[in-house]
Amino acid sequence: MCGIAGYIGGRNIEEGIIKQTLKSMNKRGPDAQRSWRSNTDSYSINLLHSRLSIIDLDPRSHQPFALGDLVMVFNGEIYNYLELRQELVKDNVSLTTSSDTEVLLHYYQKYGERCVEYFEGMWAFAIWDPKRNKLFLSRDRFAEKPLYYVKKDDGFYFASEIKALQYLVGEKFTIDANHLIRYVVNGHKSLYKGSEGFYKEVNELDYASNTTVTPQGDFHSYSFWKPEFEPNEAMTFEEAIEGTRHYLRESLKIRLRSDVPLAFCLSGGVDSASLVSIAAKELNAQVSTFSIIDSDKRYDELDNIQATIDDTGCDSVKVMLQPGDQNIDRLVSLVEYHDAPVATISYFVHSMLSESISKGGYKISISGTGADEMFTGYYDHFLMHLYETRNDKSHPKKVADWEQHVKHFVRHPQLSNPKLFIENPTLRDYIYLNNDEFRTYLKSDWKEDFYETHYTDSLLRNRMMNEMFHEVVRVILHEDDLNSMRYSIENRSPFLDSNLYQFTNTIPSHLLIGEGYNKYILRSSMKGILNEKVRTSREKKGFNASINSIFDFSNPKHLDFFLSDSKIFDWFDKEKIRQQLQQKEFTNSYKKFLFNFICAKIFVDRLS
Repeated sequence: MCGIAGYIGGRNIEEGIIKQTLKSMNKRGPDAQRSWRSNTDSYSINLLHSRLSIIDLDPRSHQPFALGDLVMVFNGEIYNYLELRQELVKDNVSLTTSSDTEVLLHYYQKYGERCVEYFEGMWAFAIWDPKRNKLFLSRDRFAEKPLYYVKKDDGFYFASEIKALQYLVGEKFTIDANHLIRYVVNGHKSLYKGSEGFYKEVNELDYASNTTVTPQGDFHSYSFWKPEFEPNEAMTFEEAIEGTRHYLRESLKIRLRSDVPLAFCLSGGVDSASLVSIAAKELNAQVSTFSIIDSDKRYDELDNIQATIDDTGCDSVKVMLQPGDQNIDRLVSLVEYHDAPVATISYFVHSMLSESISKGGYKISISGTGADEMFTGYYDHFLMHLYETRNDKSHPKKVADWEQHVKHFVRHPQLSNPKLFIENPTLRDYIYLNNDEFRTYLKSDWKEDFYETHYTDSLLRNRMMNEMFHEVVRVILHEDDLNSMRYSIENRSPFLDSNLYQFTNTIPSHLLIGEGYNKYILRSSMKGILNEKVRTSREKKGFNASINSIFDFSNPKHLDFFLSDSKIFDWFDKEKIRQQLQQKEFTNSYKKFLFNFICAKIFVDRLS
């Protein structure tokens, strides 16, 4: 896990700018910082790298890394590098390190741009290939690792973070007011619907994408992998369970590979608890866990967290949430480091975990990201499942199970109707809940309705794939990366394994939910591994927190900060915001809206 940056074009970038850019990436990679330059009469190439040493800690694996005339900078991990290395050894390839970096570059040397098809991992990398006169860039299948770029008349710039890109380009980027309003009004699920971002000049390489750039500015980008839902209708329940257990175990096994200590983020849910339990019981790993505890009963997961700790005997650190001035200071520093508003309250909270993990001496954190979007983790998934099984003999039983076991947990006003999608399969306005109300806080008209990408005709699976690649996981990964790297920690997500994901996309939809349980396949696959209290827990609290557990809205100092003079009030009505902040209780949607507004205000005040 590292920071990368680079340039190709006609400009000769000064050494002072290179040093400044490297300095801005220091938290991403405090262990070593280097740069490489190649100049000709007509163009210049710069590659910059800031290293967080995880695999092969020896300086021989520092980057930029060269193999013959190829030069590479790489951020991420190729988890199956040992298996790939064995193939290279069989071919009598001479290897000088024990790193995944060298394996990656050898695979490019052997297979060219198709090398990524062999990799299981997370990555953003750039390889200068002088024989083919091109810079080759790639980003992993789920977009776990960031890669931003700017195209200008004088060349092509790229970096892991906006701040590094801004230093390298040498100019301040312009905030995109439309995207900022989209974030505040429509929420985090709108952030990756299109290609826009918080800065007008900046683009982001898409998930599962390869890109080539020539010194002359020729730019070509394409997808090397596309998610597909191809159900095996003959698959039995037992086969689905066995396959899930196998692929998840293998995914976690290779993601435990490290030459430095690692820790687990543990919530009260099935996802992270399954990973902790597999690691401790099946893979005999030394497990340390870190958890957030919120005194608000709506989000308190202490009982479930403790059940997993007691069952596995793992070490545990618990971080308690408390409102106070320190949280405003934390949020300001987070927004400044993210170069953007913090997407959700969850990732304000997650930053506390990252800090605690770092103080514990760990350089890797493992989280359960992606399980909800692979195995049905949300309440609307139940209702879409009822839609898809509406003509099955099992349908009345499924409705009865939902009524008995699920309905009383559902707080969302629209999701308490089991016939919601049977009556209207196109209904999606619940996703941007209350955005019509939030638009009234704007000083001018603005509206952007919800839309989704079509992957498959299956209502449920199309929803899950949109959540995976546009609405939820993309946002989580962005926040995970920045929160972790702020404390020089690498974040790993074992559910985001291509073999596991492709297998889950062959499981028939009717098997995904059963007996009133979501994630029925995952829960069943964990029987005998995960403790029964967590495995059979039906309520979904999620990795979340109450805004009142963070800010004290009765404190005049806090209100003054949230309402101080700001350019944000060119767009939002200050008096309406004031009135809302002075309410004693907030609905879930207003909690999100107010947090987003506060983050947007800090962003505009500090970074515009």
